[in-house]
Amino acid sequence: MSPKTLTIALAGNPNSGKTTIFNNLTGTRQKVGNWPGVTVEKKEGHLRKYGYDLRIIDLPGTYSLTAFSLEEIIARDFILDEKPDVVIDVIDSTNLERSLYLATQLRELDTRVVFALNMSDMAHARGIQIDDSKLSELLDVTVVNTIGNRDEGIDDLLKRVIEVAGSSKGLPRERRVKYSKDIEEAIAQLSDFIADRVQDSFSYDVRWIAIKLLEDDAVVKKRVLEGTDNHHGEIVLEEAHKHRERLIRLYNEDPGIVMTEERYGFIAGIIKEVLKIPRESRVDVSRNIDLVLTNKFLGFPIFIFFVWLMFQMTFTLGAYPMEWIERGIELISQVAGGFLSDGLFKSLVVDGIIAGVGSVVIFLPNILILFFCIALFEDTGYMARAAFLMDKIMHLIGLHGKSFIPMLMGFGCNVPAIMATRTLESRKDRILTVLINPFMSCSARLPIYILLAGTFFAERAGNVIFSLYLIGIVFAILAGRLIRSTLLRGDTAPFVMELPPYRMPMFSSLMIHMWDRSKMFIKKMGGIILIGSVIVWALSTFPQNIQFSRDYDAQIRSIEASYQAKMSEITVPAGEALESARDDAIAELERARSAEKAEKSYIGRMGKVMAPVFAPIGIDWRGSVALLTGFVAKEIVVSTMGVLYATGSEEEGEVLGNALKTSGMTPLAAYAMMLFVLLYIPCLATIAAIKRETDSWWWALFSVAFNTSLAWIVAFVIYQGGRLFI
Repeated sequence: MSPKTLTIALAGNPNSGKTTIFNNLTGTRQKVGNWPGVTVEKKEGHLRKYGYDLRIIDLPGTYSLTAFSLEEIIARDFILDEKPDVVIDVIDSTNLERSLYLATQLRELDTRVVFALNMSDMAHARGIQIDDSKLSELLDVTVVNTIGNRDEGIDDLLKRVIEVAGSSKGLPRERRVKYSKDIEEAIAQLSDFIADRVQDSFSYDVRWIAIKLLEDDAVVKKRVLEGTDNHHGEIVLEEAHKHRERLIRLYNEDPGIVMTEERYGFIAGIIKEVLKIPRESRVDVSRNIDLVLTNKFLGFPIFIFFVWLMFQMTFTLGAYPMEWIERGIELISQVAGGFLSDGLFKSLVVDGIIAGVGSVVIFLPNILILFFCIALFEDTGYMARAAFLMDKIMHLIGLHGKSFIPMLMGFGCNVPAIMATRTLESRKDRILTVLINPFMSCSARLPIYILLAGTFFAERAGNVIFSLYLIGIVFAILAGRLIRSTLLRGDTAPFVMELPPYRMPMFSSLMIHMWDRSKMFIKKMGGIILIGSVIVWALSTFPQNIQFSRDYDAQIRSIEASYQAKMSEITVPAGEALESARDDAIAELERARSAEKAEKSYIGRMGKVMAPVFAPIGIDWRGSVALLTGFVAKEIVVSTMGVLYATGSEEEGEVLGNALKTSGMTPLAAYAMMLFVLLYIPCLATIAAIKRETDSWWWALFSVAFNTSLAWIVAFVIYQGGRLFI
């Protein structure tokens, strides 16, 4: 007999520990996608426990279930339409009053609810005492104490959820919010009116529909019209409007505001019954830490130090596994070359697939370290402090600190970072944040930086990479100021940045967050990077019938003949020197032949056409082709360089870095190229995200033209200006 399946939804405020509990429950048995029709992330996990198959849905973190933000609408619609068996409301025990607002709204929905009083250890440390049995009695709901980051109480939570799913407990009956007499009369009359006319058209609780109509909820009004014939729907909306007008006359205030105030009044009554805080305030660790980390003098230098440390770790710690992976790839290349006979297929496998994908896969450790550090910032609560510190600087471009969170996320990937701008209330703020986000150096650019900085700047590579990230932030601010003062004029929307308490992150949670972000990079290696490497190989291999400027084979034979003739006349020590000279001469001819072959291939011809554009910024035709392929995905830049620059050098075991040095690239040209990569056109996926989030091709094309033009100008100034002083 197959086990019964239960659907459980996890709801809760941001920073309540909801995601930590989700990770504890599902571990790696989770999948990430998007909610249907929108770009907001959807997390779903599965586990089998106590004879049940449990499907866990992690709803977007919200403070309420009103229709003000997309996250709130998604969370509410899932509960109403999908009807999960149980909703777990994860409550921050250290901030019970704020958490109970969402809880009271959940109690107004016709669904089974279980409260998880999370972070109870932190509440206890602050001297906060919550009478969970009294809370359960007052709201007629099951309450379980949990400590998410220690995995405590999770099994008990699941047991209670399964119990509630099989009973009527948890369903809202009489223990819902009681409003004032006039509002309750309006709710009752409107509920009866709806029940008589359109109740059969909805599976929602009639009282809840009446409350939402009195609050003038636009989404519910639209559903009333769409779920009924126009005549009955319009009659219901007219009746709701009459009741709203009456309440406005009585209270001289919008009914939605009055009902919100009364919910808080209801919450205040619960707080007095269940919450005890000692008169002598306990030491607030988070507040004391913030005295240093958000200090107006020390906070910003500390933030810069943390970012610098992150990139130093990314480069220095990642160097060791990079060497191991590089040796592994060389071994794979040698083995594949030994098994395959000479011909196009061998060239495709060794020079195209292994050289192209291998030149990118060696940077996987660096990507993992970067994402681990970003997850550490988020899980400890420091990410919100970084936004708080940047608030004044963001005001320079007409934004506020909340816009800096998507920018920080851009260090990982610009696409989800651009999606994260949906949390901004102002449309102008969203568009401006979207446009400057590509200046945040995403992880796809990191392999290019590591390659060029590691090759040309050696032990200073970490500082060079750090400078690029800082320059990206500076240009984001300058570009934002320009766009705000010209194309997007307007006042900055007011906001309050919440500073969640500091928490000790769980290692398992950090690893899950790191892996979720890194999966995208790994999938690209098996998809777009592989395809791009094969295309670049084909363009650099064909045509086959190239007319060389000289007969390289004849010159090599001549060198060999001269060597054999001289060897019979000289001593052994001199013979060793002669052999070394012969090998160097032949290697030089092989490199010259490979260079001429690549130059006369299809990709070489493309590069020659673009060469005049990139020559003033110190980039040769091979670099220009690599940058062109970066339009599809920035990772392909390295794989393209791996195919073009390293051609002919693998036989001697030379790595791509050595090939770059022998090509004539200088440290100044390398830095100019890194600046160009930092600032130029975003990848194809980012362009699509810009179009989707701004709902305009104009802004997407503007981003392409503006970023690329700025990149060329900056690289030109650096390269040509640097040559004057060298």
